[in-house]
Amino acid sequence: MSMPTPLRVLHEGRWFPAEEVAKGAAYELFADERLPGFLPNPRPGARHRFRRFVHATDVLAATGIEVHHPAEQPLRMPVSRSLDWAGLHRLSQQPAAASELLAAIRSSAAVRRGTRMMKVLSPRQLLACLHGWLPSGFCYREYDVAHLRTPADLGVLRGDGADPGDVVFALRWRAVDARDYTVPSADTHPGLVDMPPRDRIGPPIIGSGFAPADRHLIPEFVTADLADLPLTANASLLAYTADGTEVTLYTYLAEQHTWTRMWGPQWRDLLAGVTGNFPGDQEYFPVPPGITRFVGTYRGRLYDAIADPPDDFRLAAKVRAARYPVESVARRTVYAHWRGVRCTVVRNEAGWLRVRPCHPDAEAIEQLGAQCVERGVYEAWAPAAEVVDAREVDVEYPLDLGHSAGP
Repeated sequence: MSMPTPLRVLHEGRWFPAEEVAKGAAYELFADERLPGFLPNPRPGARHRFRRFVHATDVLAATGIEVHHPAEQPLRMPVSRSLDWAGLHRLSQQPAAASELLAAIRSSAAVRRGTRMMKVLSPRQLLACLHGWLPSGFCYREYDVAHLRTPADLGVLRGDGADPGDVVFALRWRAVDARDYTVPSADTHPGLVDMPPRDRIGPPIIGSGFAPADRHLIPEFVTADLADLPLTANASLLAYTADGTEVTLYTYLAEQHTWTRMWGPQWRDLLAGVTGNFPGDQEYFPVPPGITRFVGTYRGRLYDAIADPPDDFRLAAKVRAARYPVESVARRTVYAHWRGVRCTVVRNEAGWLRVRPCHPDAEAIEQLGAQCVERGVYEAWAPAAEVVDAREVDVEYPLDLGHSAGP
């Protein structure tokens, strides 16, 4: 039986040995000499001394073993003599660009059920995730950032604008439905685009739907109403090192509401800067129940649910025999008004509510006395007695009910 032919890809006029990254969203190229853009290969005993990560759309051809076709749709740009890729990048970096062509190109990057999403984290946010912080605000499709593997490349996506240093962290989860995400444009979030520098942290929101970046074209998303999203099963907390290595630090066990440690002692130094007393040897981090959660119906009754997209939606139960498929599923989020501003409620503590404006602008954050906690996200503590019209809102997700719900 013949051995499969190793994968080789054509990039910038030259063929390289390669491996797929993120299910075909990017490629890891190998070389025996240090070429432009290549870094030392950190793998012990590696056949090739140097490597580089490139996006799948930058590869002109691939041969060898069966190549995966990414499930996500790339940006689509019409052929034009007047607008090349460099011109498109320049247009994407213009404040609140109103080009119909740019909007059409941006709309070609869409979220579907099962899309792997990513949010780049600061060390403080990594620790907050382990203690119950949920994804919200600005995020990205893994497909669009799979080739960004070093802190220098990923640091631009951090929400605090700080120097990423030698390691950058990220949260990865899978989308349940496209309605949980919107494009941060001048039309959908004018208040964020016009926010004065004194009232924001991190890079400005351009309003074109693309992240501010000097080399890359990265479509941005924000969670709908800037609300929290419940964690999906098997979400991951990751670290990226200066040599481009991806390390899975923790994996989320949805039935146990727990983050479980995946990293070994060789990666201990990655977490040295998280906090002075970070419990690095702790195997499990129990996550307290969140205000925002998945709920589902089974035989006409409502229960907490677990989402494991694209196909698995079930009752939240530690016993495997009780994990029946739900008949319907929704994201339950608490909305309220405080001082005339519509907000989501993200925490409830001893008569105080932590509220987050759904569409912040300079007037709203001044009225609430809200603070910018990360790029585009503002929060304030409100006395529960002053908050009005608080109610739970269920965002229903359509399900394929072709399966049997339970025994």
